Amino acid sequence: MGPAETAYAKTPDGLHIAYQVYGEESIDIVLPPPVGCVDVMWDDPTFAHVVKRFGRFARVISLDFRGLGVSDPVPLGALPSPEEWLEDIRIVLDAAGSTSATIISWGNFAVTSMFAATYPERTNALVLLDASARMMYSEDYDFGISPQALEMMAGLFEDFWGTEAMAMYDVPERANDKEFCRTYARAARLMGSPAAMASYLRFVWQLDLRPILESIHVPTLVLHGKTGRLTSLDHGRYLADHIEGARFVAYDGGGNPFLGDCADEVVNHIEEFVTGIPAVYEPDRALATVLFTDIVGSTTLATEHGDKKWTEILDRHDAIVDRELHRHRGRKVNPTGDGMVATFDGPARAVRCAQAICAAVPALGIQVRAGLHTGEVELRGEDIGGIAVHIGQRVSSLAGAGEVYVSRTVTDLVAGSGLEFEGRGEHELKGVHGTWAIYAVRPPS
Repeated sequence: MGPAETAYAKTPDGLHIAYQVYGEESIDIVLPPPVGCVDVMWDDPTFAHVVKRFGRFARVISLDFRGLGVSDPVPLGALPSPEEWLEDIRIVLDAAGSTSATIISWGNFAVTSMFAATYPERTNALVLLDASARMMYSEDYDFGISPQALEMMAGLFEDFWGTEAMAMYDVPERANDKEFCRTYARAARLMGSPAAMASYLRFVWQLDLRPILESIHVPTLVLHGKTGRLTSLDHGRYLADHIEGARFVAYDGGGNPFLGDCADEVVNHIEEFVTGIPAVYEPDRALATVLFTDIVGSTTLATEHGDKKWTEILDRHDAIVDRELHRHRGRKVNPTGDGMVATFDGPARAVRCAQAICAAVPALGIQVRAGLHTGEVELRGEDIGGIAVHIGQRVSSLAGAGEVYVSRTVTDLVAGSGLEFEGRGEHELKGVHGTWAIYAVRPPS
C-alpha cells in the first residue's frame, strides 16, 4: 500500500475539501489525519505504519476539514460551525462513493461525533478516541479544566505550534528522533498557522456536546488513554456512561495515540470493534543481522575539537560508513548522532563491514566500537524493532575502541567464512533474559 492521491470535494458554497481514500476492504471508516494534513500522512515511517494498518482492515477516508490542512482556508473571524464540519464529512462520503461509514472522532475533533446523531443512516458505528463531551469546568462537570488554564494552554500551543518542541511534547517516545520531530513539526505547520490553530482550540474548547449524547444510538467505542495530558479518564467514562450501549476501554498511553508506543494497541482495539473480529496483528518480521557502531569518547572529542571541526569529522565518518555499507550491501536504518544502526541479509558481510569501518576511521583521529547480532527483527517502515535490536545494541556497548563484538548466534552462522573469533565470556545483557556468550572478531591478518 503506497501513498494515496489527494482529491477535492466541493461544498455548495464553493469550498474545496481535501481527502484521500486508501485500503480496499468492504468496511468504510472516516479518520481525521493522524498528523497535520492528508498530504503528509505518508511522509514518515511512523505516520505510514498507522495509515497502512487501518488500510488493511478497512477502506479509509481521511479528510482535512474546511480551514485546515490543504482544504480551502476560512477567515479566523468566521470559523466553521459544527454543522459545517458535518457537511464536510457528508460531502466527502458522497465523493468517495460511500453510503455509510464508521466515524472516528479523535481529541479536538470530537465534535464530529454529532454526525452519528445527525446522520444515523450513514453511520455504522462511532469511535470516540481521547475525546470529551466538553473541556471546560462547570459545577456539573468538575473534572473539566478552568477557563484560565485553557486560555493559558491555547497561548502555549500558539507559541510552540509547528516546532520540534511540540513534537517532543506530543510524542515523547520519539523525542530523540530528530528526523521524526522535523517531519511532525512540518505536518503541524501544514495543518494551520499558530494563530489559526489557537483560534480553533479556543473555539472547540468552548463547545458542550453533552446535550447530543443521548441522541447517539449507533454502536459506540469510547477509547481513552490512561495518562492523557488534557483529558483524564473521567472524560472518557462520562461519554461511555451517557451514550446508550457504549463500550469503554482504557489503553496504555496519553500522548498522540497514533504515533507513540501505544499506536498498535489503539488500532487493535478499533479493528476488533469495527470488524467484530479480534485483531491478529503481527508486525512484519524478517531475519537480519543488526550492526551498531558508535564513536568512542565522542563527547570529549567534540569538546576538544570545537563544533566546526567536529562537524567536519562527523561528515567524513558518515561518508566512510555509507561507502562501506554500499560495498557490503548493508542498509542504514537510523543514525544515532555519533554512530549508526544498519541491517544486513548476510552476517559475514555485516562483520566485514564493521571491520572495514573500524579500520578506516582512525585516519580521522577517532575510533569506533561495533556490535552485531543476528535475529528476527520487526520491520516498521524504514525503522526496525524487537529484541534482536536490543541485543545488538547491548553487544556493541561491551566492545572497546576499534573492536567488533558479536553474539554466539553470529559465530554459528558464519562458520566456514574464514572469520575468526576470540571468546569474551558470558555476559548478562541489560533488559535481555539469561546470559550471552560474547566473542571478539580477530582483525584480518
